[in-house]
Amino acid sequence: MRILITGGAGFIGSHLAGTLLSERHKIIIIDNLSTGSLKNVENIKTKENVEIFIDTIFNKKLMNELVQRCDQIYHLAAAVGVQLIVNNPVETIETNILGTDIVIKFANRFNKKIFIASTSEVYGKNDSMPFKEEFNRVYGPTNIRRWAYAESKAIDEFLALAYYYEKKLPVVIGRLFNTVGPRQSGQYGMVIPRFMQQALLNHPLTVYGNGQQSRCFTHVKDVIKAMIGLMEKVDCIGKIFNIGSNDEIKIIDLAKKIIKLTNSKSKIKLISYKEAFGEGFEDMKRRIPDLTKICKSINYEQKYNLNDILQEMQEYYKIN
Repeated sequence: MRILITGGAGFIGSHLAGTLLSERHKIIIIDNLSTGSLKNVENIKTKENVEIFIDTIFNKKLMNELVQRCDQIYHLAAAVGVQLIVNNPVETIETNILGTDIVIKFANRFNKKIFIASTSEVYGKNDSMPFKEEFNRVYGPTNIRRWAYAESKAIDEFLALAYYYEKKLPVVIGRLFNTVGPRQSGQYGMVIPRFMQQALLNHPLTVYGNGQQSRCFTHVKDVIKAMIGLMEKVDCIGKIFNIGSNDEIKIIDLAKKIIKLTNSKSKIKLISYKEAFGEGFEDMKRRIPDLTKICKSINYEQKYNLNDILQEMQEYYKIN
């Protein structure tokens, strides 16, 4: 098959491209390199079955051509990272809503199966754990920029499902929880890359708030396998799936674990949310996915645990 990946030079997109290429698919990547990098696709960019377009999904003429030529679409192009979302709210909303609208419209025009990469952020401040796909969503006020990202991704889901119900467009939606692995940058607020780089440099590990907030981390290879599995299964069309891990850890404990693993001289420095992100920032205390649905649908299981992830990230950042 010929597969189009929007945001294909990003962290997750580049891993997806490499995996699909190894499965003998032809790959088309479009990425404006706003958060992606050609370095991420260095190992595949000269391959015979790879085409890379450094352009935006807002280029409708190009998108019309690329979607028409492909057999499937993985739509990963989006504003990502808490720091980017808070600092660039207009870009966040326009990229996530207007960009997705363009991609879905062309997918519908040529009836192409499409995977929509959504996020655990759509659950908002819901305190019920673990998050089930059918749970109510609880958001804060509109003057808190953090929630613009969650709302924009929720609108992406509404739009995709509307095309499925009304136009019979084959769509699959995956809500990705904290995904980690080589090539991920700490530049936009991703916590493990940031902690790992700080620890290796013996710099203070900057923990936001009191560090008691908890997350579950999943290796990018497990996420990619799940995405492809969902796209291969006809029964998954028109449905939403959590993709992640339910191995929970508090951020303060994650920082301690990384310091110990790296034999770092770093100390932990607590920074208020106001100091890190400005006035009025809100965070979720816990974020744990219920994986029942995806496990039943594609026999999803994780190959990598948190220790595996941290050891691999340590080796990656030692040489990068």
